[in-house]
Amino acid sequence: MSAMTRHSPDGSVYGSGWRTTWVLLAFMLVNFADKTVLGLAANPIMDDLGLTREQFGTASAAFFALFSVSALAVSSLTRTVRTTVLLLAMALLWSAAQLPMLWTAAGFGTLVATRVLLGAAEGPAMPVATHHLHGWFEQRERTLPTAVLLTGAAAGVAVAAPTLTLVIDRFGWRWAFGAVGLAGLAWAAYWAVRGAEGPYARRAGDEGTTQDTVPYRRILLSGTWISAALGAFAAYWMLSANLTWMPDYLESVTGLSLHQAGLLVTGAALANGVVLVGHGLLAQRRPQPPSGPGTGALMCLAAVAVGLFALTDAVWLKVLLMLGPMALANVFMTVAQTACARIAPASQRGVVLGALAFVYALAGALAPWTTGRVVDAADSVGAGYRTAFLFTSTLLGLSGLVALRFLRPERDARRLATHQDPQPSP
Repeated sequence: MSAMTRHSPDGSVYGSGWRTTWVLLAFMLVNFADKTVLGLAANPIMDDLGLTREQFGTASAAFFALFSVSALAVSSLTRTVRTTVLLLAMALLWSAAQLPMLWTAAGFGTLVATRVLLGAAEGPAMPVATHHLHGWFEQRERTLPTAVLLTGAAAGVAVAAPTLTLVIDRFGWRWAFGAVGLAGLAWAAYWAVRGAEGPYARRAGDEGTTQDTVPYRRILLSGTWISAALGAFAAYWMLSANLTWMPDYLESVTGLSLHQAGLLVTGAALANGVVLVGHGLLAQRRPQPPSGPGTGALMCLAAVAVGLFALTDAVWLKVLLMLGPMALANVFMTVAQTACARIAPASQRGVVLGALAFVYALAGALAPWTTGRVVDAADSVGAGYRTAFLFTSTLLGLSGLVALRFLRPERDARRLATHQDPQPSP
């Protein structure tokens, strides 16, 4: 089947939709492996290049220099360019950004420059992949596939942590970058042949339908969109900070070895995946997408867990918190995607999801740099990390309270007169 063909809405659509889900899961797996490599190789990179934690945090934050702008700009292109083309271009650019670090002369400047390029290429990944995926499913069926897509974050870390740790141990940290670059090329080759848009996708460039009538300002100023953006910002803050600094924290503060830290990071990633899929299965049984009360409560519980993680000295309790309640914050990323998709007409969905990514990606730029600066400025590494984790706990708790009150996708969809689904495209 041609990469740029469209499927007709027949009995094979549901199966094709789930095949697309698994392929996009692999897409997100590579995406988060790209992000994870820097955190896993933190100590050898800092040692080899002679970097302070603040400098390393700057290199990590460089990934997000164009991340937000790119997320919004490229998502806007979904109105004129097919998502199959956009996803292919992103995967190719990921690889182009990773492979230069194989050069032995590549230093801090190259690291920063390639992370900026990588961030620009990966910024639109989530909104464009979600927009593409929603073209394969009706509104009431989207929560579970969206949750599976988001497990790419967990699966990317779970696969990358042991695999890239082994690569770093055997071949050095530079080949960790090479490995994820080659993985991106492999995915792009498959997508170029098999990628296709679904029957519920709007054709790029279609204009003049009755669904193109909701002003963006009304959508973006709704309680659902604002609370979804704040909650996603908080959840992504924790995710970005942990991807960059959790291995260093586990080694420097708790005294775990690199191997033990890698295993724990893998276990936490698997826990995140279980929570996301479990929540998706439960939500799939409901006729309406998840809303504020339940999601906000989960966020507040995660906030308490992060605060306790920061304050306790018991390693066993830290492990339990990482593998349990701290993972609940990730649920908000699924809810934010489905809630914003619910209040946006199909033709505007890509832009609305891109605007959501623009906001939460700001956390990706701020969290690694802020955490590194706080740790370097503290009296001790442990005290610095404690302050950083407590700030994350506060951010999660406040956003959870906002969601409790304002995250109401069905109410806002009715107020905006948003149709639930477009008619399947022939």
